[in-house]
Amino acid sequence: MGLTEWAYSLSESLLSEPLPRRWAHSLGVAKRARALAPIMGDEAELLEAAAVLHDIGYSPAIALTGFHPLDGARFLREHEGADERVVRLVAHHSCALLEAEERGLRQELEGEFELERPALVDALLYCDMTTTPDGTQTTPTERLAEIVERYGPETIVARFIQRAAPEIHSAAKRVEARLARTSAGSQPM
Repeated sequence: MGLTEWAYSLSESLLSEPLPRRWAHSLGVAKRARALAPIMGDEAELLEAAAVLHDIGYSPAIALTGFHPLDGARFLREHEGADERVVRLVAHHSCALLEAEERGLRQELEGEFELERPALVDALLYCDMTTTPDGTQTTPTERLAEIVERYGPETIVARFIQRAAPEIHSAAKRVEARLARTSAGSQPM
């Protein structure tokens, strides 16, 4: 079984029944990752696998700390023996260090999981922040507003996402610039 086939199967087993909307979002994020294949080169499969797995830490079957990037990455490492790069991308997806800081878990996250290559981190962030909870395409601005509205403006998630907004917008611009360069004839990242 290849990396992406394994990733889809695992994510589906953890999310589709208990959290169907989270599963739809994960499928949408993976679809966005596939669309980035022209700029990802040899790392396209890695990105797609991380994209479909990025939210498995929400699954009631594996959620322990209540912080899904940490729970998902620990599960992948300890129970699945997953590719370390996939584990690191899941651990650090979408500015997770800022949310970890809000939750008092930053040292744990940083201590356990190294950051992945910035271009990959940007790409996964872009895929996540341009996908609605239902799996359809959106803009980072609309996604950020939706998150604040869904969780409430005074929650940990809303505080973190508002702090992360400048980096989310910057990452989106970097990815879109790479896409524009590639469509103009440049090489992958």
